[in-house]
Amino acid sequence: MRRTLVVLASTIGLLLTPALPAAAYPPVNIVHTERVQAGPYAITVGFSTWPIRATQSLDFTFTPDGGIAGKSGVLEVVGPEAEQSEPLARHPRKREVWGLDVESLPAPGNWSMRFTVDGPDGRGTGELRDLNVLEQPGPPMSLSWAVSTVPLLGLIALVVVAWRRTRTPTTG
Repeated sequence: MRRTLVVLASTIGLLLTPALPAAAYPPVNIVHTERVQAGPYAITVGFSTWPIRATQSLDFTFTPDGGIAGKSGVLEVVGPEAEQSEPLARHPRKREVWGLDVESLPAPGNWSMRFTVDGPDGRGTGELRDLNVLEQPGPPMSLSWAVSTVPLLGLIALVVVAWRRTRTPTTG
């Protein structure tokens, strides 16, 4: 009986271990940081990839001194081709800070991140200016799409040839 319980508990443990959130996602590795002063709040902005390239996914973290408890805020990202505003929310994989998970900036050029933070010391606004985003890595997007369609075209040609060869001739 005891052996059966040990085997059952081990099996359940092995089945549930991959379902744990920590096992499902890799940790956020911050390789570069910048400091922003938003009124009375100092914020450390972290980047998981540096230098930043257009259309390249990366993690952003926003860590105010003293933590995020009792604070809320809004992030505005302004660039050459886009402008978006959203509330600062916890990073999905690094819950103790605000952040964006696998986001990308769509175009090269100078970008800005504007922070508005509300907390126990009142409201503060600050901006990270001149965030230089380089050209997209790799070949141009049109060339990438063209090369990636070659297998699809080959598959279509194979289906057409197979269909023509296996078609039964009609007699009339």
